[in-house]
Amino acid sequence: MSINNPNDNRLLTELEAAALLSVKPTTLRRWRWAGHPPRFIKIGAAVRYDPEDLQNFIEAGRRSSTSDRGTEVQP
Repeated sequence: MSINNPNDNRLLTELEAAALLSVKPTTLRRWRWAGHPPRFIKIGAAVRYDPEDLQNFIEAGRRSSTSDRGTEVQP
């Protein structure tokens, strides 16, 4: 699965998003419950993630040093 493939604009499942971010699905659930990024989409009972939102979340986490506060993604 490639986050940068423009031909693959489908939404990702919770398991796919967790794998892409190298976190457990329970971590994503906890972040959603607390209102923290990354943004997600509800389709009925299903939770989906837009690859572009995940890429923005990853980019916002980039730092050049431990004192670099970076940019925060807004929920």
